[in-house]
Amino acid sequence: MSRPPNLSTTTTRPALERLRSLSDLLDNAIKIPGTDYRVGLDPILGLLPAGGDVLGTVLSAYLVVEAVRLRMPTAVVTRMAFNIVLEMVVGAVPVLGDLFDFAWKANARNLRLLESKLDPDRPSSRSTRQSRWLVFGVLVVLGLVLGLVIVAYAALLRWLVGVFGG
Repeated sequence: MSRPPNLSTTTTRPALERLRSLSDLLDNAIKIPGTDYRVGLDPILGLLPAGGDVLGTVLSAYLVVEAVRLRMPTAVVTRMAFNIVLEMVVGAVPVLGDLFDFAWKANARNLRLLESKLDPDRPSSRSTRQSRWLVFGVLVVLGLVLGLVIVAYAALLRWLVGVFGG
């Protein structure tokens, strides 16, 4: 089996611009007045019960899928997925999770990681088929963790209704 061709700069530049825009939108779009700190839509979406975290995770997963398409090493893709899973799991904890979402900025971390490892002249050691399986595996893991978070939300809600609802 032959190695896939090198990625060209014309391939990577538009992808990087899309990923930078998405990362900025999700993690750094809004400057908090009177400070140098910026937040994005991801922690704001996280304030919406359950659905906001799901949407934030789906948008964050796009960066991982693009990293695979850009033929990032498996270790980089795995680290990116871990960053999203950590943000999703801790972000599911009421109040503490919301504070964590404002500080962790998984998308900005993932973009920095991707940019630090991106070398358009480096041939990939993965075939297209292996890349597809990697995307599939990452998405399955993210889906399973997301499902567990949703189940935990439902259990917490049921418990709260039982305790406070009478």
